[in-house]
Amino acid sequence: MSGSADTTKPEGLAYSPGLEGVIAGESALCQVDEGEAGLRYRGYAIGDLAEQASFEEVAYLLLFGKLPTRKELQDFGSRLETQWALPGPVQGFLGVLPPTAHPMDVLRTGVSLLGMTDPDAADGSHEANLRKAVRLLAQIPVLIASAYRLMHGQRDLQPRSGLGFAENLLHLLTGRHGDDLARAMARVLDVSLILYAEHEFNASTFTARASASTLTDLHAAITAAIATLKGPLHGGANEAVAAMLEEIGSADRAERWVREQLAARRRVMGFGHRVLKRGDPRSAIIQRHAETLSRACGNTRWYEIATILHRVVQQEKGLHPNLDFYSAVAYLLMEIPRELYTPVFVCSRITGWCAHVIEQQDHNRLIRPRALYTGPPPQPYVPLAQRT
Repeated sequence: MSGSADTTKPEGLAYSPGLEGVIAGESALCQVDEGEAGLRYRGYAIGDLAEQASFEEVAYLLLFGKLPTRKELQDFGSRLETQWALPGPVQGFLGVLPPTAHPMDVLRTGVSLLGMTDPDAADGSHEANLRKAVRLLAQIPVLIASAYRLMHGQRDLQPRSGLGFAENLLHLLTGRHGDDLARAMARVLDVSLILYAEHEFNASTFTARASASTLTDLHAAITAAIATLKGPLHGGANEAVAAMLEEIGSADRAERWVREQLAARRRVMGFGHRVLKRGDPRSAIIQRHAETLSRACGNTRWYEIATILHRVVQQEKGLHPNLDFYSAVAYLLMEIPRELYTPVFVCSRITGWCAHVIEQQDHNRLIRPRALYTGPPPQPYVPLAQRT
């Protein structure tokens, strides 16, 4: 009998490491196509949404299946305002956080606690899940900002009535609102939220759908997605790009730095994509806005460093920047705390995650893939007394 592993595949099934290229389900939410169709949310081109819509419109589109009318958008904004307040148990949780707590751990645990205190906690219907999704969209920015400020001994801030979602998020994270520069920053933040809102079956979204397929509750599925996003191979790329830009420090050091990195076969953050091999259409959009914001801020340092890295890596490696690359430039200009970049991503992607959970449970089939066995071949059982 051979002692080698038995790697016989189940009959008729193919194996793809990391599920790369595997069609694992159907979705009407997001089309990711490197061909003519491009990237679309429910049929709408990402470029049109980023340049013409607000994040609130896109959130409504993903959750409710259509672009809102003016009245529906106003009502949606009003609903978000009524859901800002965090329940007492969540506020109590924030009050006992250790100052060393990781923001993604705080967010993961906070969302789980929000699920326990949600008014619809016992209701898993489509309509109840939509209500839960709207509440999470409103509560998550407050949860992130309040936790960060408490842990750093800063004065707590609350959302302001009359500000849009991105304006309020900027206010909660940085204290900025009301002046022309704050409005320019909020516009770019709004675009980034639109671009990050949904991207098909990435790791965290697939985790949310796999969890949802068991018919667990929406908050549990979102908690699983947040836990997945914390992993450095999925989330945190824009934080790493910002750290890289700060390490380089000035444009005159950028080309030498990146060439040394490439020569040493070290990774340059913010380039390449698992699916979009020929370039990420979102990157060009956020690049334009990062350049505009750099000029508005009178600070082109980060943008200049980024464009040098972009040029060299594309020339030498044929790699294109992904969405995280120029998003980091924009977030540095806004002075958003770097450790909050991934939680800010959640403020956007919560719309896509919730839409996927709802879609999965509306047309549910338990997700249960197969594994390729690589263990030993059949073995005879040896009684305990005879083993050596």
